[in-house]
Amino acid sequence: MPRVKAGDVHLGWCSWGEGDVTVVFIHGNLACKEWIDLAASLFPSGVRVIGIDWRGCGESDRPPPGADFVNYSMRQHAQDMLAALDALQITRCHLATHSTGGIIAARMLLAQPERFGRVLALDPVTPLGMTFNADQIGLFRSMMTSRDMTRAVMATAAPTLFVPDSLAPGAAPRFREGLGELQALYERVLERTFGVAEGVWLGTPVHLNLERESGELARRMAEIAHPHLVLWGEKDGWIAPADLRTMAATMPDCRLVVVPGIGHSMNLEQPALYAGYFGAWFGGLPANP
Repeated sequence: MPRVKAGDVHLGWCSWGEGDVTVVFIHGNLACKEWIDLAASLFPSGVRVIGIDWRGCGESDRPPPGADFVNYSMRQHAQDMLAALDALQITRCHLATHSTGGIIAARMLLAQPERFGRVLALDPVTPLGMTFNADQIGLFRSMMTSRDMTRAVMATAAPTLFVPDSLAPGAAPRFREGLGELQALYERVLERTFGVAEGVWLGTPVHLNLERESGELARRMAEIAHPHLVLWGEKDGWIAPADLRTMAATMPDCRLVVVPGIGHSMNLEQPALYAGYFGAWFGGLPANP
């Protein structure tokens, strides 16, 4: 896979499709660009999709964390993405985000609003940030050293792929029968999770707490006028729907759609459905100026 120089790091990236409309995919925490692999083959013609790994994830560099994980902040991830777009000579594009990619995108939109068009936000962390207590941050620390713990927690990000009883505390997640390529993709991206940097494991919850506490982005939400389609799976136990309702009510052009029967990761759980929303939002748009 190719890599692109973005400031002091090299980031992994890849592309799907060809066309005059460019959409950049910003993945979530502990994830990678490949989370849309199965959906990408179903995206509309005329759209080029670029996926970029955060620093510390996928095929990107893993710099040692600085004091208070400053080099793994949401601001830093946004700066990395903007630098990568510069290096790839992408002057204008649309954004598709998942989970923590949503708050990274918010910083990108505020930093360079003229550069971006529409946003498709799947179960996003909103500009309000999130709250993690000491026990929850301790769980991330435990996941760093335990594959079984990581497998159990990450299964809750795509709950409809698993037998419900197997997601109970202390149980080992078991796939539903007949998943085929969905199971294969999940196992592949889970393997990527085991290799993320310490700065991602611990820096993400630390900095999402700081985003919540500072209220900086919350106060600026009304400035984000880019058209947003926000998708929230009704079985998502990670993102608070109240935050999404606040986001939809505050941003000038933001629509929230609650999708039944889906968890936190439609792109893994039902990639064809995700591709349908993607195509409806981005298909047929005029070429990027």
